[in-house]
Amino acid sequence: MSTTVDINRIKHYFPRLTDRQIEQLTALGDLYREWNAQINVISRQDIDALYEKHVLHSLAIAKIIQFKPGTEILDVGTGGGFPGIPLAILFPLVDFHLVDSIGKKIKVVTEVASALGLTNVRAEQVRVEHLSSTYDFVVSRAVTRLKPFMGWVRYKIHKNGNNDLPNGVLYLKGGELDEELSEIKDRYRLYDLSDYFEEPFFETKKVVYVPKK
Repeated sequence: MSTTVDINRIKHYFPRLTDRQIEQLTALGDLYREWNAQINVISRQDIDALYEKHVLHSLAIAKIIQFKPGTEILDVGTGGGFPGIPLAILFPLVDFHLVDSIGKKIKVVTEVASALGLTNVRAEQVRVEHLSSTYDFVVSRAVTRLKPFMGWVRYKIHKNGNNDLPNGVLYLKGGELDEELSEIKDRYRLYDLSDYFEEPFFETKKVVYVPKK
């Protein structure tokens, strides 16, 4: 599918994009193809579906919450920069800290953010357990089961925030989640992405929102 078609699909779901945001989102295709040829951060079969399976999937969080300026976001296990990079494009006045334990992935994130002129992105090779900072929200895409993930990030979240949702975790996850959700003792809310996007890819995809206790 052409980049033009992909961008039109994103504009369909996010009609208030600025010219600058459209320019940055359009640039993602070539940037990731170029870097993926050097450092494999996206599977070969997914690179042709980048906008649906990675960019639009990342932006799904923006269907759940519109982050207010000054919000601080931690993206755990960001890989090649998802969901952090697309969200940073959509929310230029929000601060994003993208972390991953694998240095070559962080190199890609750093180079992509620089090429896009994203001054609101900081990328770091570090394990989340070793971070001393706290944030308004933690975002991630299915890096592990929810129970261990919540153990990693529980104390990385500020108590007080000014967004429409209380501070917490926004976790992109797919498949059958009943067993996994039964393992966590936290209150949570599920959002079906098929309520927001019509593509078959999103039929089993969800955002799990866990507010800070």
